[in-house]
Amino acid sequence: MKKTIYYLILVTFITILSGCLVSERINYTVNLQTPTTGEVTVNFYNIKSNAIGKREFEKDKKNLFVYALKSKSLIAKLKLDGKFVTLRSLSVKSHQLNGKVIYKFKDIKKVEGIRFEDGFYYLTLALDDSLISTNGKMIVSKEYKRILWDKNFKQLKFEMYSSGFNNKTFKGLASYYKKK
Repeated sequence: MKKTIYYLILVTFITILSGCLVSERINYTVNLQTPTTGEVTVNFYNIKSNAIGKREFEKDKKNLFVYALKSKSLIAKLKLDGKFVTLRSLSVKSHQLNGKVIYKFKDIKKVEGIRFEDGFYYLTLALDDSLISTNGKMIVSKEYKRILWDKNFKQLKFEMYSSGFNNKTFKGLASYYKKK
């Protein structure tokens, strides 16, 4: 099973074409309006590039600062996926580039595969996914990890760490961000 949450959201919001944009941590807050609709806030912490060459690094910067941050085509693509983006932003804190995306959804399954069945919300993860925290209950089996929330939860939270993140060799992007 793939590192479902981490890589899916990075591919969706940061769009990897060459090189690779990587976030050290990613935090989700799902605010439910009904059992299957609501709004998600996704925070990316310490976004860097693992591009090897200058050309790949320039493509990573363009993908992040132009496509992910400003492109209308990304908004249209995500809308087709059932994610209605209301905010996307970048900020620098302590010399680290952080990102934030807020989107609405009409089907909870569009939120990284979260399911609602028999009065429970659940999210299935690979065993090697690094979960930092959750307000749900973690269950681990031989094949996967699963976070469970009962139907009374109006807010589902979880935070993941990128096990492949290398703070020393990946290239920082904070110094290239120019807030307008």
